[in-house]
Amino acid sequence: MGDEDEVDLYELLGVEKSASPNDIKKAYRKLALQHHPDKVPEDIRAESEVTFKAVTQAYEILRDDEKRELYDTHGMAAFDPSRGGGGQEMDMNDILSSMFGMHMGGGMPGMGGMPGGGRRGPRRSPDEEQQYKVTLEELYKGKTVKFAAEKQVICGQCKGSGAKDKVKANKCDKCRGAGLQEVYRQIAPGLARKEVIPCDHCQGSGMYYKEKDRCKKCKGKRTCKETKALELYIPRGSMQGDRIVLEGEADQLPDHTPGDLIFSLVEEPHASFTRIGHDLSADLDVTLAEALSGFSRVVLKHLDGRGIQINHPRGKILRPSETLKISHEGMPHKRGDGKGDLYLVVKIQFPEDGWLTEENDYAALRKLLPPPPAPIAAEEADELEYESDADIDQMGAHQGDPRYGNEWEDDEEEESGPTQCATQ
Repeated sequence: MGDEDEVDLYELLGVEKSASPNDIKKAYRKLALQHHPDKVPEDIRAESEVTFKAVTQAYEILRDDEKRELYDTHGMAAFDPSRGGGGQEMDMNDILSSMFGMHMGGGMPGMGGMPGGGRRGPRRSPDEEQQYKVTLEELYKGKTVKFAAEKQVICGQCKGSGAKDKVKANKCDKCRGAGLQEVYRQIAPGLARKEVIPCDHCQGSGMYYKEKDRCKKCKGKRTCKETKALELYIPRGSMQGDRIVLEGEADQLPDHTPGDLIFSLVEEPHASFTRIGHDLSADLDVTLAEALSGFSRVVLKHLDGRGIQINHPRGKILRPSETLKISHEGMPHKRGDGKGDLYLVVKIQFPEDGWLTEENDYAALRKLLPPPPAPIAAEEADELEYESDADIDQMGAHQGDPRYGNEWEDDEEEESGPTQCATQ
């Protein structure tokens, strides 16, 4: 696995190789408190600092599933830059923050500071996420949006110090220079949770200035509001839930790397089209005459403004809920020139009652249409009256049909689906 004299990380933490993540965390927490340089006598502080760093490095590797697998396979060579390993420098502050719920830079009350000045690099400010509504037309064609965003930026006059030029900094008395403070936040009646937040006395800087010494522009807050012109590009073919990231455009915080401004796309409902992945679906409204005798006309306006023309031949009857497939007229793919398909679902518009008034017209229509089925032979026929305006929705479309009772079981399931035909 590694060199014979290499320290075993599991042995260093006092756990078995099969230890669970929770066991590893408990072992590290115990050792970290035991060997923290600020918690031991001065005569053994140097030795404790070495041990503390070693157990912290062991925890940093073994707590991460991917790093743990690399260590189990290749040993510490996997993390040695000279051997091609990752060699990523760990951030002690992040590790201890996740373990104890506090930051160590500059020394927290009751914990003391990290050796060597605390953090080795700036922290990252939080990302800012918000929803952005888009129409189906905008997703079809793509869109570039220019807008003005108001955000916090580091004060250009004091460079984020919060003080006038050449003013000597004073360590904040409230947080003792840590820039952070512990507070208790009530989360339920009789139940409070301890949190670590930026110090409200020094605005998280660890330094405090008298009012006369504060920067005139930011008034000691270290940041100012600024309006910046930004551009949001939505690629054609984007989908609901896609995230558009503007890197480094979130609010700026002192001693932090700016986070990202992230927009999550929300597709608004469309009056005509329904999107299913890369495909589109829409209703095809035709008259009864068109369904029986064919037609040639523009039936729909597409998302880019083009008219969709259908040439349906005579002699090919259109039936309700039949589906016509038009290839490559769906949504564009984000990569390449491909497109999905467009499916048109037939909706037949039947004429209104009384649309024929002359008996001759009815006679002519009966001659044109197929004849009715042969008469049913029966011993006796009862002539029944029915209500032509019965409320089917209220009474139930299947009322009286035994197949829809709770006791009915259909042994044979028939597979059915809409007929699909390619249309030029």
